[in-house]
Amino acid sequence: MWTPGYQLRQRPYVIERILGQGGFGITYKAKHLQLDHQVVLKTPNAGLQNDPEYPKYVQRFIQEGKTLARLCQNSHPHIVRVSDLFEENGLHCLVMDLIVGQSLWEFVETKGRLSEAEAVNIIRQIADVLVMVHNAGIIHRDAHPGNIMLRNNTSAVLIDFGLAAEIMPRVMSSKHPANLNFAPYEQFLEGSGKPTVDVYCLAASLYYAITGQLPTQALHRKLKNQALIPPNKLVKISNQINDAIVKGLGLEPEKRPQTMAEFLRLLDTQPQFVQIPQPHIELKSARGVDYRQLEQLLKSGKWKEADQETFNKMLEAAGRTQDGELRFEDINNFPCEDLRTIDQLWVKYSMSRFGFSVQKKIWLEVGGKVDLETERKLGDRVGWRKNGRGISYNELTFTLRSPVGHLPVFVRENLWFLNSSLASRTVSCNL
Repeated sequence: MWTPGYQLRQRPYVIERILGQGGFGITYKAKHLQLDHQVVLKTPNAGLQNDPEYPKYVQRFIQEGKTLARLCQNSHPHIVRVSDLFEENGLHCLVMDLIVGQSLWEFVETKGRLSEAEAVNIIRQIADVLVMVHNAGIIHRDAHPGNIMLRNNTSAVLIDFGLAAEIMPRVMSSKHPANLNFAPYEQFLEGSGKPTVDVYCLAASLYYAITGQLPTQALHRKLKNQALIPPNKLVKISNQINDAIVKGLGLEPEKRPQTMAEFLRLLDTQPQFVQIPQPHIELKSARGVDYRQLEQLLKSGKWKEADQETFNKMLEAAGRTQDGELRFEDINNFPCEDLRTIDQLWVKYSMSRFGFSVQKKIWLEVGGKVDLETERKLGDRVGWRKNGRGISYNELTFTLRSPVGHLPVFVRENLWFLNSSLASRTVSCNL
């Protein structure tokens, strides 16, 4: 291990202190000598160098470091940023941002449990990060309160991306004293690389944040038949959030939400439009368009990819694929059958936050006219305009925390141009 005061040779860092040590990794607080700012350095545990599998551990460490660096290019506000990967005296080292603040674990231990609204807000931020992480093929496996850092007590950042659990599935990636209470039983008995592991861990973290108490250990529930005490037996919370936590803590993986996007939808406490139950959507098209890929993207919570697929399918339905854009006449004559299929898919999988019929309702509320003033009001409401101007496509946000009606977007150059025409078409199509 590097000791305080040790100065690295490959990079201008000096070690200040050890932050933590797990089964595979060690983290240090360090200072950049030239820029005079503090960072976190993470290395594999040198004590494992005699393990015959150590070279494989190091290769996975490098691979995960590169993957995390690619994730950080999205500049997600709730993910710790990885800025460098290098080798120092035979040890590979990741450089990450130092998050100033308390962990969720420390906060609850010192200040007590959070209100339902505060706890849900924090966990939703982390769930949103994990949707992106899962889409990149990574399972965190350790999203417990000790790895959720709080800035200003409200903004959450996920740290420690479970590298050890990726490499050594039978060993927890950190030695946090509480994480036995936050992991599903299969993580200890057999290891798992499914999103349901992170769903369980995050549901357990929400349980702890709201109640101030630890949920019954999954191993005890599995092996000793101990019961889980529902959170509403400990504190007063809404039925919706109580049910979301209990579902997330399903003992068997198949009993939990199967994706983080699905769990995130269970936590959506914002006002929603009434949704007509749609157990199954027939993917009808008047032009023979195949909407199966769009449904899969929406079901997985891949909102940006789904938006791009929607745009391409609308071009196909309108016979404008080669031209790459839609005109007024294309919108006014767009097949109602296809418009309805696209809308139903978006409404169903976003829990009524997104869809053309959602945008239509807002359009009617702000005037219901095909004119510039209504376009601007619509854009202001759904987040297509900021500071009095229409935003570019790259400025859109592709999460369930986006404004109601923010997606889908079928125009690429000027986001509030032509949208009133489409809203008007949804009226004539009786969406």
